[in-house]
Amino acid sequence: MYDEQQATEQHGPLAGFTVGVTAARRADELGALLQRRGAAVLHAPALRIVPLSDDSELLAATKDLIDVAPDVVVATTAIGFRGWVEAAEGWGLGEVLLDRLREVELLARGPKVKGSIRAAGLTEDWSPSSESMAEVLDRLLEEGVEGRRVAIQLHGEPLPGFVEALRAAGAEVVGVPVYRWMPPEDLAPMDRLLDAAVSRGLDALTFTSAPAAASLLSRAEDRSLLPELLAALNHDVLPACVGPVTALPLQARGVDTVSPERFRLGPLVQLLCQELPGRARSLPIAGHRVEIRGHAVLVDGLLRPVPPAGMSLLRALSRRPGWVVSRAELLRALPGAGRDEHAVETAMARLRTALGAPKLIQTVVKRGYRLALDPAADAKYADV
Repeated sequence: MYDEQQATEQHGPLAGFTVGVTAARRADELGALLQRRGAAVLHAPALRIVPLSDDSELLAATKDLIDVAPDVVVATTAIGFRGWVEAAEGWGLGEVLLDRLREVELLARGPKVKGSIRAAGLTEDWSPSSESMAEVLDRLLEEGVEGRRVAIQLHGEPLPGFVEALRAAGAEVVGVPVYRWMPPEDLAPMDRLLDAAVSRGLDALTFTSAPAAASLLSRAEDRSLLPELLAALNHDVLPACVGPVTALPLQARGVDTVSPERFRLGPLVQLLCQELPGRARSLPIAGHRVEIRGHAVLVDGLLRPVPPAGMSLLRALSRRPGWVVSRAELLRALPGAGRDEHAVETAMARLRTALGAPKLIQTVVKRGYRLALDPAADAKYADV
């Protein structure tokens, strides 16, 4: 008898699903979390971090803040704050910068940033419990920023709405560009990830930074794949973002995303563990419980990997469970099959073998194939 909980414990909640990872930093950690829960992972960094230790822009901003003290400094990322201090030390300005930062109101976006601040011998004045830049903004606006000088350590791209809101409230805002995001030097992995998303070879695509999302969208546009990518993300490939700021480039393109309540990798993976199985099609077929996942099928809780052609056929059949689907229609569902309906018969034979239960799919002579939906379920799916 099929036991869903036992199957989940045996294979992992993400078994049979393929998840794309766009992260540059902490990609190994995210990939390991996904794989431990059964997922197949396709990783392609959508960006690379370029330190600006030799950048004239960062040097100019640092000298400006040393010469004219800000009232408030907002540190947004741990790696960025460390990079800023290290760059200043390289220019012989490290102690002067730290002395200046001891004099100002120092705000840290989250615990990791607090750790970097304290490692530098400084103490933050405040940090939001939500790790949200929106909460930082609310605090600054409540305090009042008119006539105040606010320095913000940027993290690769302008913070949407943050700088604008402060300037509208009368603040002088100084950006500190500690590092910036650039496209990866090798675009081939990102292109493979895009191709997998567009062809529905992914079940979910994860984003841990807004620049990564923007970079992937930009690459899709360069390859004339943006409409196909947006269609995939809106219908078949779940876009999962670590937080609402990360989701902004996608939402600006009309893509609905999901994010965990806590903006961390662990909760992001847990969210996928809930969302992806919930999206899987589960049907009672020929006395078996069949759950159709991305690249595999659970048959009575037993994981059955299925070749891509077989999954294409199975999805076509499951869209109208119990109804006969013609060979011509199934041929159209096969990627690159051409016009020979013999390709359907070959792929169907392999599908039946992979499922380990040949009677799940019935051959209807001279008409096509159908899923052998249990009689009790016929009424439920009659109008599907």
